[in-house]
Amino acid sequence: MLKEKLKKYTLILASGSPRRQQFFKDLDLDFEIRLKEIEEIYPPELKAVEITDYLAALKASAFDGELKENEILITSDTIVWHKDKALGKPKNAQEAFEMIKSMSNDTHEVFTSVCFRTSFTSTVINDVTKVTFKDLSDEAILYYIENYKPYDKAGAYGIQEWFGFMAVAKVEGSYTNVMGLPTAKVYEYLSTLV
Repeated sequence: MLKEKLKKYTLILASGSPRRQQFFKDLDLDFEIRLKEIEEIYPPELKAVEITDYLAALKASAFDGELKENEILITSDTIVWHKDKALGKPKNAQEAFEMIKSMSNDTHEVFTSVCFRTSFTSTVINDVTKVTFKDLSDEAILYYIENYKPYDKAGAYGIQEWFGFMAVAKVEGSYTNVMGLPTAKVYEYLSTLV
């Protein structure tokens, strides 16, 4: 399988996200983690998937000139897009509440872009998933924020947690994309690289 094909390569995952790291383990791929701090700022005119494409490539550019010939760097970015606005990670409980409340009884989109960079090429792929929340009570939202503290998650929620099981009425597209990585697309693209 792919693990065998990638034997001559070193996969580098530049993500501190425990969910993304777990996905690579679950895909049965060997990888190492290399992290660099970058300011995730994008031009204000960008919208939806343009934002995640830009940020995934920006994260990869931090490694310019450092990659060896047999290394494949993977960076990614996820945002929640709702009412023509990007919902990133909430700064506090109030912001988390407002984000979730705004998506109650409505559909939003989750965009994830993944950049694959080698010493000589750079490609960005992306995916979109539509997620519909049921009508949520303030009590349920507050309980979730207090008990699960979703401050490291775009849109202030994790679909794989209590909240996702309780609040999500419908998912159209890749479920893993909502968690931060369109695993089937990533696996397929890596297969074309080797």
